[in-house]
Amino acid sequence: MKTVLFVCVHNAGRSQMAEAYLRQIAKVENVDVESLSAGTVPGTQVNPIAMEVMKEEGIDLTTHTPKVLTQEMADHSDKVITMGCGVDAAACPARIHLSEDWGLDDPAGRPLDEVRRIRDEIKVRVHQLVNELKAAEA
Repeated sequence: MKTVLFVCVHNAGRSQMAEAYLRQIAKVENVDVESLSAGTVPGTQVNPIAMEVMKEEGIDLTTHTPKVLTQEMADHSDKVITMGCGVDAAACPARIHLSEDWGLDDPAGRPLDEVRRIRDEIKVRVHQLVNELKAAEA
C-alpha cells in the first residue's frame, strides 16, 4: 500500500479536502492507498467553509481535526504533496522530501464560490493522482 501525505500550514482546508477526496476516489477506483494530511503549524479546527463545500460533495469533514506534521509521517509517506501554501522550512517540524506542489489558493477568508473552485481543482488533481497510482500498480 502506498501512502500519500498532503501538507499545508494549518491543515484546515486544502490538505483536509485532498485527504478526504483521495480516500473516497481511491475506494471507488479500487486503489490501495492510505491518505493523510498534516500541517506545519496546525489550526484549531477545519475551516467551516471547507466543511460546507465538501458536504455538497457528500463528504463529511466534521470529525476531521488539524494534525501536526511529524517526522514519522513524512518518513512513511511514498508521496508528499504540498498545497501551495508556502510551507516554511524553518517552521516545519519534519524534514520532508517534496514530491510535488499543487500551488492552490488558500480558501481561508474566501467566499463560498471561490472555495468551491478550489475544491473542484483539488478534485481534478486527486483524480489525476489516482490514475497515476493505478498505472504504477499495473
